[in-house]
Amino acid sequence: MSSLQKLARSNSPARRNLWFERLMAIAATANLGLVLFDLSYIPLRDFWLHGTLQVLDLKIQIPLPPITKWYDPLKGIEPYRETQAYLKTVDRLQAQLKAPNALQSPQVEQTLQELRRQSSEMIDTNPFQIANKSGTLERIKNRMRDRLDRESARQSFRIFWTQDHFSKFGTQQELEFFNNQIRPLIETNYFRQLGENSEFVDLFFWRIDQWFALVFGLEFLARTFYISRRYTGVKWTDAMLWRWYDLFLILPIYWVQPWMGVLRVIPVMIRLDDAKLINLERIRDQINRGVVANFAEEITEVVVVQVIDQMQGSIKRGEISRWLTQSENRPYIDLNNTNEVEAIADILTKLVVYRIVPKIQPDIEAILRHNIESILSNLPAYRSLQGIPGLGSVPAQLTDKLVTEISQALYEALKGGVEDPVGAKLTAQLVQHLGEAIASEAKNQHTLDRLQSLLVDMLEEIKINYVERLSQEDVEAILEKTLKLRHSTHADEEKRITPSKLV
Repeated sequence: MSSLQKLARSNSPARRNLWFERLMAIAATANLGLVLFDLSYIPLRDFWLHGTLQVLDLKIQIPLPPITKWYDPLKGIEPYRETQAYLKTVDRLQAQLKAPNALQSPQVEQTLQELRRQSSEMIDTNPFQIANKSGTLERIKNRMRDRLDRESARQSFRIFWTQDHFSKFGTQQELEFFNNQIRPLIETNYFRQLGENSEFVDLFFWRIDQWFALVFGLEFLARTFYISRRYTGVKWTDAMLWRWYDLFLILPIYWVQPWMGVLRVIPVMIRLDDAKLINLERIRDQINRGVVANFAEEITEVVVVQVIDQMQGSIKRGEISRWLTQSENRPYIDLNNTNEVEAIADILTKLVVYRIVPKIQPDIEAILRHNIESILSNLPAYRSLQGIPGLGSVPAQLTDKLVTEISQALYEALKGGVEDPVGAKLTAQLVQHLGEAIASEAKNQHTLDRLQSLLVDMLEEIKINYVERLSQEDVEAILEKTLKLRHSTHADEEKRITPSKLV
């Protein structure tokens, strides 16, 4: 391919449209990523703060940039004054203890006394409640109970922050316990401002999301205009519904209910598929198969059972007897000036006479021969004739002749009845009288009751057997055959059709 051909291909409308779709798909993915990060920031703030992952009993430290330092002010998160003051008091104690023999100094004792007071206040007031982290306070209390082997957390803190305790167990060791086990939990506490709408203040997300909404809104209007102009008879409202899923990227649903921002995954996945960045065809097929497999069997069962129930109800209500009673006086509505019963009888009669009887004529003759021989063999004269020398074969010849004559006469009679207008009329009259006779005899109450009972039982058996067989059908196998047939059809169409543009 020459350089001019490559340039022309790269500048083709289809190629430019593909790159535009990819650009917008990437923008929508970035917006979804921002939504997911914002939704998960508060639940995962402890991780963003310390970068620590707890895997069983192993702590994994992951170096992270100061995300909380950047994002906390944008979410309206501030340090909680009481817990921060507590940690500052501990820092002051550590600074005082750096001096030699400082443990027994009045300044250290004063600081320890203040820590005991602050510990009691922390337990009483629960400053972790506003951040919905009361469980963190319980973890702090449990760790301090285990450290001091006491049942009371308040007593454990009171003993821990004493000169005697530090003298007995070592200042350095106890401060390391606090800094490693207690301080990280206290640091996770925060204060978050409430707005006038009784919701937590969010100073950032809507300011960024509004620019994404503006871009996607302009694109939505442009696509709506393009679709309405390209397709005749498509109104603006119809064109908007054409890409209804893009509304999740435009409407401020996330600002009203943050969890609804997850709905943006729908337009993002569709855009990524349109931009050829991912392939959702197999997922779409699996979803369709799941839906069809779940509903096909139930819908079919409902339809079949309902139809059979209606037929049974009709029979139980006596509609068959009313139909037979009214059939003689009910006017017949003819739609095509043709008596379908006579036409069907004529076709079947000709089929039997010209196609079926010639094929089974040898079997008919065999039956006739057997019956005639059985009858003649019981006659004394016939047996005597067989015993006369030279005439033993005459009875067999007479039998064959008689069978041939009878079968031929019957066949000619049938043909004559079909080809002769008078015979045809008599045949039609026979069919009519036969139907009237059956209907007349069926009006007998005993016969009608028995017939209705048998029909109801037969329909009930059909219903039970069909539903049972349907439940045993492998719907997945049927769907697999359908999909293979569809893919085969699509492959044949692609071989016949040459693509005119790049997609």
